[in-house]
Amino acid sequence: MADPVPSTDAADRRPLKSRSYAWVRRFAAVLVRAKITPNGISIFGVVLAAISFAILFAASHGWIPHSLGLLLAALCVQGRLLCNMMDGLVAVEGGLKSKGGDLFNEIPDRIEDALFLAGAGLACGYLALGLIASVLAVFTAYVRAFGASLGQGQDFCGPLAKPQRMFFLTAGLLSAAIGVLCNFTDNILAWTLAFIAAGTAATAARRIIRCYRRSS
Repeated sequence: MADPVPSTDAADRRPLKSRSYAWVRRFAAVLVRAKITPNGISIFGVVLAAISFAILFAASHGWIPHSLGLLLAALCVQGRLLCNMMDGLVAVEGGLKSKGGDLFNEIPDRIEDALFLAGAGLACGYLALGLIASVLAVFTAYVRAFGASLGQGQDFCGPLAKPQRMFFLTAGLLSAAIGVLCNFTDNILAWTLAFIAAGTAATAARRIIRCYRRSS
């Protein structure tokens, strides 16, 4: 039996409970009053990802304390998620949707995924693992967008969609920072990246299967 085609509303936006939080709404209102554009917020998310990569690069070379670099990168990941949520709120609820908004909504996300995951690979000493996770993250988004191009709506199913990937990356960065301070020998961040890569591959496979079933 074919999976149901997502509704138009569900296809356009990732379902997030956090959009309804009072502080989130107030913050979005502040950005709207300040005339901060959704595209500008999206670009700032890329800036945070680039800063995270630079920090983790520096930490991997011993230019800054490793634990500090991991902690700062975790903060950048959360900042990126906040930007991803705010650009949509400001555009839709704030009525500031602009020309090219869809491009700014998608392309920066792919750059951010690559920079955060590759940076984590550098930080744990397994750059190839970070690059594999990056490619899988981009491929998963491609499958979602391809399904939408077929008129099926954008499928945000998991198990490891972007919010979940970033949650586990944040947890891995923080755990690794604690591990460095406590002299743990296990490479927590490398295991986290391996988990993210496997979960992202499973997500891409699941979306492909669902897309195929809807096409049947």
